[in-house]
Amino acid sequence: MTSAAQQKPSLFSRLFGGKSDDYAAVRPLWHALVAAARSREWYAPGGRPGIADTLAGRFDAITLVLSLALLRMEGTEELRLPSVRLTELFVTDMDGQLRESGVGDLVVGKHIGRLMSVLGGRLGAYRAALGGEADLAAALERNLTLAPGADLAALAQGARQLADHLAALDDAALLEGRIAL
Repeated sequence: MTSAAQQKPSLFSRLFGGKSDDYAAVRPLWHALVAAARSREWYAPGGRPGIADTLAGRFDAITLVLSLALLRMEGTEELRLPSVRLTELFVTDMDGQLRESGVGDLVVGKHIGRLMSVLGGRLGAYRAALGGEADLAAALERNLTLAPGADLAALAQGARQLADHLAALDDAALLEGRIAL
């Protein structure tokens, strides 16, 4: 039988070691999603204009790729907690980006609330479009900051290709971030 003192970590271990990373399981996926969202293919699919290569456009690309991953994860019970952790990493990253760009502490929370609302709306739009209930190109046109003359058909093809690729991955490969096409 162990005492309560034996079960509790020492002050030393709490201060200097053993700190668990609640996000360790999804960090590889998060980094892979960010890299995928930065792929030139989103900004110039087939050499034609696509998503605008601006701050807003890059945010849109990240939310697109993240949405596709979250939609893949939502149908699997074992991925429920990892999908929550992935969303939390998105919030943490966006919080850091806002602070880095000079947004003050008092309004960061409002901005994060708006960003989460945007992500939720896009999840719904892309879920409907990928399920065949709506046109994917139209959903992308409504939800992306596009460069003039953007090739919506190529963007829709790229989004569907990534969604299909994510759907074909087993859960372990997805969490490991093996999402490159």
